[in-house]
Amino acid sequence: MSTATRSDPQPAQAHQADSHDLIRVHGARVNNLKDLSVEIPKRRLTVFTGVSGSGKSSLVFNTIASESQRLINETYSAFLQGFMPTLSRPEVDVLEGLTTAIIVDQERMGTNPRSTVGTATDANAMLRILFSRIGKPHIGSPQAFSFNIPTRTASGIMTTDKATAEKTIVRKRVYLGGMCARCEGMGSVSDFDLSALYDDSKSLSEGALKIPGYSMDGWYGRIFSGSGFFDMDKPIRRYNKREMHDLLHKEPTKIKVEGINLTYEGLIPKIQKSMLSKDVDSLQPHVRAFVERAITFQTCPDCDGTRLSESARSSKIKGKNIADLCTMQISDLAEWVRNLKEPSVAPLLAGLQHLLDSFADIGLGYLSLDRPAGTLSGGEAQRTKMIRHLGSSLTDVTYVFDEPSIGLHPHDIERMNGLLRRLRDKGNTVLVVEHKPEMIAIADHVVDLGPGAGPAGGEVMFEGTVDGLRSSGTITGKHLDDRAALKSSVRTPSGMLEVRGADTHNLRDVDVDIPLGALVVLTGVAGSGKSSLINGSVAGRDGVVVIDQSAIRGSRRSNPATYTGVLEPIRKAFAKANGVKPALFSSNSEGACPTCNGAGVIYTELGVMATVESTCEECEGKRFQAAVLEYTLGGKNISEVLAMSVTEAEEFFGAGEARTPAAHRILDRLADVGLGYLSLGQPLTTLSGGERQRLKLAAQMAEKGDVYVLDEPTIGLHLADVEQLLGLLDRIVDSGKSVIVIEHHQAVMAHADWLIDLGPGAGHDGGRIVFEGTPADLVAGRATLTGEHLAAYVGA
Repeated sequence: MSTATRSDPQPAQAHQADSHDLIRVHGARVNNLKDLSVEIPKRRLTVFTGVSGSGKSSLVFNTIASESQRLINETYSAFLQGFMPTLSRPEVDVLEGLTTAIIVDQERMGTNPRSTVGTATDANAMLRILFSRIGKPHIGSPQAFSFNIPTRTASGIMTTDKATAEKTIVRKRVYLGGMCARCEGMGSVSDFDLSALYDDSKSLSEGALKIPGYSMDGWYGRIFSGSGFFDMDKPIRRYNKREMHDLLHKEPTKIKVEGINLTYEGLIPKIQKSMLSKDVDSLQPHVRAFVERAITFQTCPDCDGTRLSESARSSKIKGKNIADLCTMQISDLAEWVRNLKEPSVAPLLAGLQHLLDSFADIGLGYLSLDRPAGTLSGGEAQRTKMIRHLGSSLTDVTYVFDEPSIGLHPHDIERMNGLLRRLRDKGNTVLVVEHKPEMIAIADHVVDLGPGAGPAGGEVMFEGTVDGLRSSGTITGKHLDDRAALKSSVRTPSGMLEVRGADTHNLRDVDVDIPLGALVVLTGVAGSGKSSLINGSVAGRDGVVVIDQSAIRGSRRSNPATYTGVLEPIRKAFAKANGVKPALFSSNSEGACPTCNGAGVIYTELGVMATVESTCEECEGKRFQAAVLEYTLGGKNISEVLAMSVTEAEEFFGAGEARTPAAHRILDRLADVGLGYLSLGQPLTTLSGGERQRLKLAAQMAEKGDVYVLDEPTIGLHLADVEQLLGLLDRIVDSGKSVIVIEHHQAVMAHADWLIDLGPGAGHDGGRIVFEGTPADLVAGRATLTGEHLAAYVGA
């Protein structure tokens, strides 16, 4: 009998696979990053801090997340890659240890008018399946409950030959969709003000049409004259019934003009297809102004705004149809689903229950599923995107967040911190770009970038713990424990802006007097009714200028000079000094380099491979013809001026030969909002979220108004920059204007002359004024959530 021998247990050797516990970045040079190197721990929560424009987004989004997505895309076949966006490899020497990156950014959700909170999160899809299974009466498949699918009728003929005889079978089938036939699933119908479409005292040839782009000098003029339907010299008021029908309502008709096959269509269906099928806010400003002037929208009388057909609304579960459920507050809908006991659809109910509970977990329980996705704020959109990841079983994933505290009341930030910790504790790497001290405090690891913004940034100033950051001496470290003090005295109002009976969305017949000639701050938890009060009762009044969170639009040809309008007086000054046309000094017009068309670079498309971008050899990236660069103003050519920073340009155009008061005023505003470091010609696509917000603020402050309304102007602002913003708001008020700010930042609350706090909760739990008075009174009373958090912030 033999016995097996056992050796003494040896200490386990570390496995090679366990050594990849860092994301290593070496030599990153994207945008303003200066050969930056950093090592980020995996399966930890890392927060990236630094002033706006210091390079946080360039490192996190444009380097780490971008390369992760590019590498994942390369695993697909060339055929599939052809349908995906082509991503170029970021400028970096070494990028190791990457995992799959899931980006949850601030970008607004699609502005398609058919997109709602329910369609964007799959909640609607689940409800449609639920009603198709257990709704009474049963009317059809899930498509029968979709407001995006019309009812269709199909028919066909089938002939069979069975040896001896032929048999013809005619089949007709109705495919039931849930779309309301009258409004086509939009929920509203449009009515046209014909006087805004045309001037009936003029003929077509005299330019009677007032519609943007409908000039008789172009193709539209040829189409109208070549159609043969009209006398081009006859005033529209003298048209007979047939001519008016052809002008306004004629169905698409094939015509031939100058040997070219074209289609003529009446003005109203043409406008409905080209303008009304898009979200109004996504249209160009002049087109949007026309739509708002010429078209009135009213709730569809057939579906009462639900977008659904009568048959879709006839099927019910426990007395509720699908439209009723979509209009309910999500927290209430979650409770309704919880009480629904149907074993036949138990898995579906469990999935729907989890989805709806996730809304509440993330602080969005006050929304409804029929809320248009385009109306969500940046913070709400970001949190809505988070929902699908909360119950995910994936681990070792890199989640990338861009200021998740946006739009959150201090009361809600702790809940968001808990969600971020949950994602980390499941074994994921969480990267967060953030400015709020409450969110920086939960970091396992901090990377602080700086020291300044733009060209003065792009370096790692500190890596380590939050306590280490406090004692590091960096700008962020110095300001991390800053706490604003309450004002010792407040301004006396010069008047009152009265609001009576406000009932937009969740507001409950609110009466409030908003002081004028003062800095007024609206506070309250997310969903309490702040934006509803402003948009429903203040915006649109004479003299009120609203500066909201909507994204600024611009291509890679757009830059701060073109966006703010400062380039216009600069071009005119160059033209006057040199005795030539202003168009020569535009890289989008006559002065553009003919080789690169004023882009400064040549783009070479390589199919599924990343597009190659190379500097134009003709103009060497200067974007202008050589002849144009010979013209100077104050010793500088137009390319050198566009390369200047705002601060340099402000000095250049402020005195001497180049003195241009119109340009100097705009540059002053850019410097006021803390963008003195930006170069005038820097593409808008390279700006960070905070920089774009402040650029918009600088541009819209030029609008003439007596009352300025700002929606969370601290978005993207570093702690050190908030003080500069408060100084700007004070200067606006001291100049005789009134400022109303919707804000969650306690430093702005503490600096206010008057606070209006809405609540007490969100959705139907809010919509009331719970406090009006000075910040000192709010802190002393501590009667509301805002009061409690503000008292803790100022140390009272």
